[in-house]
Amino acid sequence: MELKGRKALVLGAGVSGISSARFLAERGAVVALHDRKPIEKWPEAAAALRGSHSVGLMDGDLPSWLLDQIDLVVISPGVPTRSIPARYVERKDGEVIGEVELAYRFLEGRIVGITGSNGKTTTTALIGEILRANGFDTHVGGNIGTPLLDLVGRTNADSWIVAELSSFQLETIVDLRPRVGLCLNVTPNHLDRYDSFMDYAAAKHRLFMNQTPEDVAILNADNEITAAWAAGLRGRVELFSVTRELEHGCFLRGRELVRRTGDGETVLTTRDEIFLRGLHNVENVLAAFAAALACGAGVDATRRAVAEFRGVEHRIEFVAEIDGVRYYNDSKATSVDAAVKALEALAEDEGKTVLILGGRGKNAPYAPLVPLITRSVRAVVVLGEDADNIAEQLRGVCDITRAGSFADAVRAARELAGRGDSVLLAPACASFDMFNSFEERGRAFKACVAEFGSGSVSA
Repeated sequence: MELKGRKALVLGAGVSGISSARFLAERGAVVALHDRKPIEKWPEAAAALRGSHSVGLMDGDLPSWLLDQIDLVVISPGVPTRSIPARYVERKDGEVIGEVELAYRFLEGRIVGITGSNGKTTTTALIGEILRANGFDTHVGGNIGTPLLDLVGRTNADSWIVAELSSFQLETIVDLRPRVGLCLNVTPNHLDRYDSFMDYAAAKHRLFMNQTPEDVAILNADNEITAAWAAGLRGRVELFSVTRELEHGCFLRGRELVRRTGDGETVLTTRDEIFLRGLHNVENVLAAFAAALACGAGVDATRRAVAEFRGVEHRIEFVAEIDGVRYYNDSKATSVDAAVKALEALAEDEGKTVLILGGRGKNAPYAPLVPLITRSVRAVVVLGEDADNIAEQLRGVCDITRAGSFADAVRAARELAGRGDSVLLAPACASFDMFNSFEERGRAFKACVAEFGSGSVSA
């Protein structure tokens, strides 16, 4: 892909957009970086591109005279593909791609692509650790934090690139072909962006569209959507399940994680050797085993890596135990299904859970939480933009406390919890009404808990 002299527009001045603008400018493209927010509110790294890489910066509405000159748009994941600038350039035969597709055209190596509504980051990080433990040259990036463009020049033909890929990123791929593609699950999410659940599922399905019979597609046999995909893919399908034994694939039998092939069975590991909590993390481990073995990893080294893996920050992360109450940070639970999985994991404990819910909702119903709340939750604290909606949907199910601020919510949860209970931040909502990211929200939760431990009662 020749970039020198091309007139490129990068939409979105976040991490992905900054990386794209820098990459294009370094290779001779004439670049404009755009975001609807005023430039003075952009990250410093974005604003600095004007001086360091001669990137033009534009905010607000883009003029048509500029769009008439553009022949390449690189769109950030947070910007809808139906945005006016992208549609304008596409209609006049310009190229509209995302940062992931741009990176793919320059990366050397083989890609393991991981998507799904829940569990992507944990599974991506785990696969990266497994492949490193097996001695492979391994690089991890994508939606997990490091843009794939930042890996260009650091990989070679023998490298494995383990990439977490969101539905937003998959919307704009064209040629990307993962040698190993993995979809953990598809459950209602991002319905504030997609017209329907099936539109969202179709974006996930794009992960497999360029695979050939030489590639491997790993699917969850227990998820209705992903299980239905198995018959229509060109890649060699590998299934995993925690509910039943499979004729071919990886599954849970009792406490053992087993792989069955035409050559017989292999016990991969046991639940007792997995540090991560919850049945959903058993799913993640089964999927990671399937992906690693497809890459040529050995069972013994993989088993050791799984046993040593301690999880990812903001994913059912144990924070502290104070006055007999355990605090868990699952700020990444930005969907109802993710919150359900967090509650399921803690339901194995003897005590009850005080659940903190709320933030910016995604138009998904909260009803799936009801059975677990009824069974294992002592009280729910709600806050944020969707607090009233959550309270209405959970009316009569449990005791509900409204909080005016995040610190108030954590404090209220502490007061509601008894010795032996857990306080769980699993908001089932995005963070953007109160924070810049789920990471910032998770750090705020941990800071509040740290104050409890120090005896502070400040807001």
